[in-house]
Amino acid sequence: MITISDKALEQIKRLKAQQNLGDDYGLRISVKGGGCSGLSYGLDFENEMHKGDQVFEDKGIKLFVDMKSFLYLAGTQLDFSDGLNGKGFHFVNPNAARTCGCGESFSV
Repeated sequence: MITISDKALEQIKRLKAQQNLGDDYGLRISVKGGGCSGLSYGLDFENEMHKGDQVFEDKGIKLFVDMKSFLYLAGTQLDFSDGLNGKGFHFVNPNAARTCGCGESFSV
């Protein structure tokens, strides 16, 4: 399962409102090759499931994850930080053996 923190929920709702996206939109979370640690996270708004997707719901937000990405993301929490050390979404991924300094890529 993948979960979202309360701070991430607030930011997701804010972004959906700014983009005039309805309740049928959730988040597509993915993992792609690249980044300084080998794998990088992807995060986009989505309103439909693709064949083979794992679909979760947390705090009223649908989360769409393709099966390949889910293997890297099981147990991950999506968080949001607006502090002095950086602003943006962050992934708390128990499967990541190493992350880069910016937190946008990881390796297993």
